Order: sequence, then C-alpha cells, then structure tokens
Amino acid sequence: MQKVLVTGTAGFIGFHLAKLLLSEGYEVHGFDAMTDYYDVTLKRRRHEMLLQNQGFSATEAYLEKDEAFAKAVQAFKPDVIVHLAAQAGVRYSLENPRAYLDSNIVGTFNVMEAARELEVKHLLMASTSSVYGANEEMPFDEVEKCDTPLTFYAATKKANESMAHSYAHLWNLPTTMFRFFTVYGTWGRPDLALYKFVDAILDGRPIDIYNHGDMYRDFTYVDDLVRGIRLLIDAVPERPASAEDIEEGDSLSPVAPYRIVNIGNSDKVKLLDFVDAIEEELGQKAIRNYMEMQKGDVPATWANADLLKRLTGYCPDTDVKEGIAKFVAWFRDYYDK
Repeated sequence: MQKVLVTGTAGFIGFHLAKLLLSEGYEVHGFDAMTDYYDVTLKRRRHEMLLQNQGFSATEAYLEKDEAFAKAVQAFKPDVIVHLAAQAGVRYSLENPRAYLDSNIVGTFNVMEAARELEVKHLLMASTSSVYGANEEMPFDEVEKCDTPLTFYAATKKANESMAHSYAHLWNLPTTMFRFFTVYGTWGRPDLALYKFVDAILDGRPIDIYNHGDMYRDFTYVDDLVRGIRLLIDAVPERPASAEDIEEGDSLSPVAPYRIVNIGNSDKVKLLDFVDAIEEELGQKAIRNYMEMQKGDVPATWANADLLKRLTGYCPDTDVKEGIAKFVAWFRDYYDK
C-alpha cells in the first residue's frame, strides 16, 4: 500500500484529494494547522469525515513554526508528499502579506527539507495560475516565462517553483509543481466567489462584480482537479540526459527531475455568464454591485492543459453549470437553506 502525506487536508482541495486517495486504498497522513483564515468549524468537519476512514491519520501543527512536520514525516515515512497547505487568497495578500511569507515560503522550505531527508519517491506541490501575472498570450502554457506576478501571493508561489527546482537539481528529488485555475466545488472556501455569491443571493445581499463583469476565468471543478493530482503522482519526472530529449511543449527541466503542469478546464467563462448560471440554479436574481477592477487582479485566465493530458491521459471537463448545481445542492444541505 502506497503511503501519501498530504499537507492542508482540512482545507478545500486537500480534503477532496485525501478522500480520493483513501477511496483508492492509499494510506494517507494529513497535516494541517487549522488556521482561522476562515471558519475553523468547516475545517474540523472535513477532518472528522476523513477520520472515519481507518487509512487516515493526521497531525495538527504549523508547517512554519516548529519541527512538527519533520517529525510527522519521519514517523509516517511516506512514499509521496503532496504539499497543498498555504496561505491562500489573492485579495487577503494585500492586507496581510506576512502570513504568505511565513506559510508559503518558510512552510514550503520545511516541506522540501523533509522530502529531501527522507528521499521520497515524488514531491508534488501546489502553485497557481496567478503566477502568469501580466502575461497576455492565452491559453497560458507552462513553458511561458512568468516574471510579472501582480500580487504577493503569486510572488510567493513563483518563489516556491524556483525553490523546488533548485532542490530537484541539487538532490535529485523528483518534483512536480501544478498550477491551479479557479477551483470551485462542494466543501469550498467561504472566500471563494461561488460561495460568496450563493450565500449573498440567498440572503438577499448584493454581490460585488469586479471590472463590471468583463472578466473571464477557467473554472475548474474540484473533483477534476484532484483527479489530475492523483494521476500526476504516477507521472514521476526524470532528469533528462540532455535538453534534446525533452519533447516540445513539455516543461521538464533540462537539468533536474522537475516539471510544471497546468490543471485547468481549458475553457474560459465570462464572469457574468457564471453569475447567470448561479441565478438560474438558485431560481433567484442577484443584486449586482458593479465595481472597478481590484488591485492585483487579472482580466482573464485560461489553461492549456495539453501537458496534463499527455502525461496522464486525463483532462478536466466538468461543465460550469453542472459544477454550480453540485455546489448549490451541498450548500443548501450543509447550511439548511
């Protein structure tokens, strides 16, 4: 039985990944600090559900503050580490950038150190589509340069990619970074657009629509996302003999067992169409508060997911209306609305 340590298992994506891995017979150890960035009750409920499976165990501690992670890794001895824990949220990084420095830089360094010491078979770590920053050529491709991040959150994730490449090169540590594109779905975070929109519409409160709705996002359903991560676990990068051995379009490093992979729906949806779909599913109109573009935001994201398909044979494809319907059903049930 393969053992996988997942950081951030009380979080939105980590919970769904752990649930998928457990359903396939993996032994999973979760690591989460239960920070109060949003409702801790929701996080605890996710962990309670995972703990109903005998294959799941967990450590509650901060990645950045002590040696708890190194101790958990040495005790569990995972074959694979999937690092999802992070201080998330583009907008919150404008208010509290230090939280991103501590969690996303120091915390990630501790994960890499533990992976190096144990010599895990594969280290997989979350990045974000936000690293594409001011890039305008779309769909976004992994081999593009990403030198213009627009928020400190994106900058910390770009730093993670560079840090991970150095470790992969120096210590021959097989590493895959995956860039997420606007993830949504059941058990989602309260700071995500879909959650905020549904909650506000049902309560009769206005919703904020930035850039007057002239925005596009590559909405990726969470089940599709974690299926992509699960399949990438088996796609272990190998250091190429030379740059000539790397296929066109592959982001594999010429000097390290290191690769970056987009995980997105490969489709851009207009924000106003997204709101229309929510209204249709709820049977209720939104009170729309149109606003200017928020600082650090980008007008569009759109993933080229060809590399994911080449490596795994899989590509996310959940239609946004189907995904919204699943979320609304969960939201109404969970909050009894």
